[in-house]
Amino acid sequence: MTDQPMIELNDGRTMPQLGFGTYKIDNREAANAVRTAIEVGYRLVDTASIYRNEQGVGEGMTEGVWLTTKVWNDDQGRREAPRALEASLERLGRSHVDLLLIHWPCPDKRRYLETWQALIALRDEGLARSIGVSNFMPEQIEELVRETGVVPAVNQVECHPRFQQRELRALHERYCIVTQSWSPLGQGGGLEEETVQAIAREADQSPAAVLLRWHVQKGLAPIPKASSQAHMEENFSCLSFTLDAGQMARLDALDSEDGRVGPHPANFC
Repeated sequence: MTDQPMIELNDGRTMPQLGFGTYKIDNREAANAVRTAIEVGYRLVDTASIYRNEQGVGEGMTEGVWLTTKVWNDDQGRREAPRALEASLERLGRSHVDLLLIHWPCPDKRRYLETWQALIALRDEGLARSIGVSNFMPEQIEELVRETGVVPAVNQVECHPRFQQRELRALHERYCIVTQSWSPLGQGGGLEEETVQAIAREADQSPAAVLLRWHVQKGLAPIPKASSQAHMEENFSCLSFTLDAGQMARLDALDSEDGRVGPHPANFC
């Protein structure tokens, strides 16, 4: 359909900007879903051990497609995280992943720092080409950098026009951390926004494509999930047009303090 744009990481590697998310895709359906997404044009697939679909995802992968997985909360720790990655690699049928993330900080456990140290070692061993975090807050990122000197390449967080994470993104910009957006459509709620629908009519695009185009033009890396080829293609079409400055400003104006739709990282574990 169109060339896949790449986004530069702070470790010198480049990552496809638009990805295919597999959250809530059953393991039995994951292989076919991933194959279809790759046929559509996606070159990044995101999974996690807690999704319980790594085996299916691995079966659907082809060479040259970026693969991300994550260390779950129960597997945090200096010894536990390497074992968790070993199990993930076995399920995925891979010798390494392109990106390994700590899934949630779990601040009450106070194990995210030693888990980060474990990920640094796993990167140095070549088992994870790049490493990052997910759902980390500014103070936690600052601690990782202060204590280890290693900056996460990616922080995967909830982000969409109704919840834009501006303070966190400003920190990311300072450290050259890529903001990867989960729930980039606001769990579907953003599709019903009157502003989004109006811009979709103006651009002759779907509301989903408009929302994802906002992410792309902001330099974010969205990972929408889709269960059908039609929705995969609809999402992927965000790479085929551009929103003008006025349309982007109208989407920017949707930001809200109560726009979060997922768990708060301060108290989720």
